[in-house]
Amino acid sequence: MPKMTLNTKEEKLIGELVTHYEENKHNFVHFLEQLLSLFTNAKTLSKHVHSMKWRVKDPAHLRDKLARKLLEAKQLNKNAGLNKENLFYKINDLAGFRIIHLYTHQMDAINKALLALFAEERYRLREGPIARTWDDESREYFKNIGIKTQTSSSMYTSVHYVIEPNRRTRYTCEIQVRTLMEEVWGEVSHKVNYPQPTTSVACSEQLKVLARVTSSCSRLVDSIFRSDKDHRGSLS
Repeated sequence: MPKMTLNTKEEKLIGELVTHYEENKHNFVHFLEQLLSLFTNAKTLSKHVHSMKWRVKDPAHLRDKLARKLLEAKQLNKNAGLNKENLFYKINDLAGFRIIHLYTHQMDAINKALLALFAEERYRLREGPIARTWDDESREYFKNIGIKTQTSSSMYTSVHYVIEPNRRTRYTCEIQVRTLMEEVWGEVSHKVNYPQPTTSVACSEQLKVLARVTSSCSRLVDSIFRSDKDHRGSLS
């Protein structure tokens, strides 16, 4: 089967969409600044947070993503259905916010705090919370606290939300919540496996090993905090 390529019309569409994003990027920057202020000042959330990161999507990465989406649709003989009117909510990660915490069992309190903040600010929750995980033990924990799970074949682990502000112009922001150990794996994987997956078999295997190591570290951190809590309780 011949390899699919983009035609002139599709290349032109991608260029127009990327330009449209660049001309409106300030909206995403403003929304991220609002979220930073909201999350920082909400004591119900901030006391569980180790650190926060945010970014607007690099135009070059958007170009790559749009090309992949158009090619995937073409292979299925479908229309990707992307245009200027729907770009900002069809592509959910043009604005990205990441919340990093120390141990897995903080997620119950973090999720409740986030949902309460979204409701208070009247942010529409378009997707989530969904925990993408490969680990059975983590999957069971998330299910027990009422968070849906999705199997991650790449060994990626994170809880995802997609929110939309209450504004006339529709756009979205993807929020990821993960432990500090999961962030280590995510950052390494992002450097070598994005936007195009590595073709190195050795590198792929090493990323799988790193995922298992960081998962074990997260469990150990959970255990440390449980032990500390039990010890403090026994002294009171």
